[in-house]
Amino acid sequence: MNERLTRRLILAAAAPVSALCIAVALSAIVLLIAGSNPITAYLDMLEHGSKLETQVDILNRATPLYLAGVAVAIGFKMNLFNIGVEGQYLLAFIVAAHLGAQVELPQVLHIAYVLVVAMVIGGAFAGVAGVLKVTRGVNEVISTIMLNAVVISGLAAWWIVEWQAGGEISATGGRVGTEPIDESRLMPDINSWLEFFTREVGFGKELTGMLIVAVVVGVFYHVLLTRTVLGFDLRSSGANQHASHVGGVSPKRMIVIAIVLSGVVAGLVGMPELMDSGYYPSNPVSGLGFLGIAVALLGRNHPAGVAVAAVIFSFLDVSSGILQVTGAASREIVEIMKGVIIVTAVIAYEVVRRIRERDEAAAAAAAMTNPKVPSDNPPTAAEVSV
Repeated sequence: MNERLTRRLILAAAAPVSALCIAVALSAIVLLIAGSNPITAYLDMLEHGSKLETQVDILNRATPLYLAGVAVAIGFKMNLFNIGVEGQYLLAFIVAAHLGAQVELPQVLHIAYVLVVAMVIGGAFAGVAGVLKVTRGVNEVISTIMLNAVVISGLAAWWIVEWQAGGEISATGGRVGTEPIDESRLMPDINSWLEFFTREVGFGKELTGMLIVAVVVGVFYHVLLTRTVLGFDLRSSGANQHASHVGGVSPKRMIVIAIVLSGVVAGLVGMPELMDSGYYPSNPVSGLGFLGIAVALLGRNHPAGVAVAAVIFSFLDVSSGILQVTGAASREIVEIMKGVIIVTAVIAYEVVRRIRERDEAAAAAAAMTNPKVPSDNPPTAAEVSV
């Protein structure tokens, strides 16, 4: 049993580790072709990433990436491809920023109010795709892509004009964005928590308090899927809708619930930026929803795996800037590494899946060939004598 468990653990780690190693090796080849020294480039990135201030930046970047990854992973558990996380979090971002500036509540209540608004907007907007799928058979990939366009090129572009504060929109104008939320009502940083174990964080770096929210979301996601009836229904329906339907689980209901939950988490993706700046800017951080797909894929939809994947992608993003400073390589090498990681991860996970199926088939064949006598049915005296 211990050997089987060890083998399963090795197989679980083999795919992401091999994907990362292959990405590093192939990127090194690209660097050599471009005339750069890969060892120098990698050492510069590692040295930069080892600094406490850089690690704060990495965690700040990883927080929204993790939330985006979990949002996508929830859909994946139901075999749903929610590619609309990008539009869902941007819509939740701008609405929460605007409504958050319209009220004055004590800090704790104000933070809770803004987060709840973001989750409700994200879940409701994602629910549109779920309803379209179960009532009209519209594929969620198509509907969420179209809804992304509705938000990015429609609602957000319209409301940023309607709700702007701080100056007119122009090439040389001042800050353009929604009316800011008072700083005293934003989520405080958690530098003191980090400094308790390390040292004082310099250069004005602040570790976002949304990191705690992301951890809570990850724990909730794990408990929901592994310790609740709803989580079991979601996973079983995602694995085989027909079998779960026979067992009394409505596939349509599970589809709507899964995509709404995905949107609820997606609504939180823009909150780290909102809690830092206090308003929705004219150029918010974009692309997090699409990166969340890669994070969920590399993390195999597991909360711990998604966290590791988010940190890896965040490390690549943050530490790549040092390459331009040192001149060791072009920072575009990081984009190459990301692409290679995703491609090799897909291949590696398929190889691991086939190995597992082969092992399970071999174990089943061995059990059929050498059946063990059940302990609750001991042999009779006549059988022993024979």
